[in-house]
Amino acid sequence: MPRFSIILPCFNAQDTIEQTLSGLIAQSFQDWEAICIDDGSTDATAELIKDIAKTDARIHLVRHAEKGPSAARNTGVSQHAHGDLIAFCDADDIWHPNKLLQLISVFDDPKIDGAFGQIAFFHNTPEDAHTWSTVPTAPLSINALLGENPVCTMSNLTLRKSAFLNCGGFNPEIVHNEDLEMLVRLVGKGAHILPVAKLQTYYRTTPDGLSANLDAMLKGREQALATAARFGVQPSRASHAIHHRYLARRALRLDRARSTALRHSLTGLLHSPAGFMSPARRGALTLGAALVATVLPRGIRRSLFC
Repeated sequence: MPRFSIILPCFNAQDTIEQTLSGLIAQSFQDWEAICIDDGSTDATAELIKDIAKTDARIHLVRHAEKGPSAARNTGVSQHAHGDLIAFCDADDIWHPNKLLQLISVFDDPKIDGAFGQIAFFHNTPEDAHTWSTVPTAPLSINALLGENPVCTMSNLTLRKSAFLNCGGFNPEIVHNEDLEMLVRLVGKGAHILPVAKLQTYYRTTPDGLSANLDAMLKGREQALATAARFGVQPSRASHAIHHRYLARRALRLDRARSTALRHSLTGLLHSPAGFMSPARRGALTLGAALVATVLPRGIRRSLFC
């Protein structure tokens, strides 16, 4: 039985799947299996996975009717995973080669139900990463999730299989921010999710991915808020402010309309000036960039922020 089961949903990922699987094969800790759930791809994704699986028996292809990444992940965990640790990875992201090795010592503590690390954001190759996530010092909480979700992407999350099943997995009806809603349930049911202050995941930023639809992400957050309320947690004004600051920063990176980042910045400040400006450097830089973006030519905006 492998120590880790890597759950990798994929849909029309022929341009990135080989690079992602190469990142798994390069792991310094080798006791893992990868469950690649092809969610009805119409390109060469499945064939590429099959070709790589011929050279590495740890990689498995599972055909799955097109039901979305949440259903694919649920199927992968409940029906195909043999490991007691579930590490999620998306088909366009890349892991640091020591990610699994770093996690082994974390999960030696039976009180730990999950872990996440630092993320580097890149466009084409990990070497072009120029932005890194901030790793908190405290275990994951619902209030922190309702601000700027420090996990950021499912490719950055590893859980005990028992904890994932106990929270009920993903809600397949939620398309945007489905990971946020699941994390709220996970923590609400008592899971202890630990931050690890080490680079573990390279996250590929794309202008047309699901996480690029900022309005849809905001709408998905409303479902996470409803779930949080069932656990007796109401978001603070500071949490709302931090979330809009996050959306403003994403709008800048994704080169959205000139006013989008400023709109989210002002909304955040209206919720809580103190929250938006905490920490002061991040708040000031976000607001300043949002203001400048309204007057800069697009080429300069892209070179500065994207």
